[in-house]
Amino acid sequence: MTPVDELAVTTPDASAALAARAECQASVEMPTLGVALLVYGGWLAVTLAYGRWPLIIVAPLAAVLVTLHGSLQHEIVHGHPTRWRGINRLLAIVPLSLYLPYERYRVSHLIHHNDERLTDPLDDPESYYFTPEDWARLSPLTRLAVRLQQTLAGRVTIGALWAIGRFWHQEWRAILRNDEGVRATWLEHLAWCIPVILWVKVVCGMPVSLYFFAVAVPGTSLTLIRSFAEHRARPEVRQRIAIVEGSWILGPLYLFNNLHALHHEVPSVPWYQLPGRYRVERARLVVENGGLVYRTYFDVARRYLFRAHDEPQHPSGRVPVRAG
Repeated sequence: MTPVDELAVTTPDASAALAARAECQASVEMPTLGVALLVYGGWLAVTLAYGRWPLIIVAPLAAVLVTLHGSLQHEIVHGHPTRWRGINRLLAIVPLSLYLPYERYRVSHLIHHNDERLTDPLDDPESYYFTPEDWARLSPLTRLAVRLQQTLAGRVTIGALWAIGRFWHQEWRAILRNDEGVRATWLEHLAWCIPVILWVKVVCGMPVSLYFFAVAVPGTSLTLIRSFAEHRARPEVRQRIAIVEGSWILGPLYLFNNLHALHHEVPSVPWYQLPGRYRVERARLVVENGGLVYRTYFDVARRYLFRAHDEPQHPSGRVPVRAG
């Protein structure tokens, strides 16, 4: 195995990213390895308690661990916790959520980090915006579902099943088109699902459908709280990226990706360095992102629990391409 820099795949300033990585990353980041141990050890222990502990305890705890596992995968996408991609990949590839192949997430998330295209309905894989043409093609019922998800309440209730279903639909189309590497990625993913399913069903005695709907889907909903207000369509790139401060419950669960403007600026910085760096850089970051700052996730809920965060159609149709 050889050292790798994941960001060099898509980031224009690859040399700057490499320099930042060399400055801030140790050969092995023990805090992130500790998170991996907590995630997998905790997941094994909690799921094994099924049948001995009440489901009302087992399911929420396991869902939280699935959310933390997603945060760990995000950290690994950006080249942590070691300098060797093969080791990192092994730490990320076990599909505790069942529905998401790690390699598909890795590629799409790195594309998302092309900040110049953030919020674009076609170029940003994590955008919730639509072009006018795509919006016009939606049925009235689909438009209603999309509009409901512009509220936080809608995002955390129907948003997870919507996101999973939409992702599977897009992936099925990619499989039928035989897009490069997609079929191989899904075969690998399904192979890794086998030990997870065997553990859940055979060892723990939990129905796989119960695990999916009581653990994996709620774990995805928890993640959607974080991503709900992360980005808004604005002309200036920096003003498209939000910050959620003071989140000392959900912040650690998201590995401080709530400090999202800072993460997009220096995606190679490990999660445990983000709070200290944010305190130093806060004034500049807030000015540059136009004050798109929330005090906590309770602040996000107060503003948008039942009120739309934005219109589903992108305000300019597409993100304009900048000259040069």
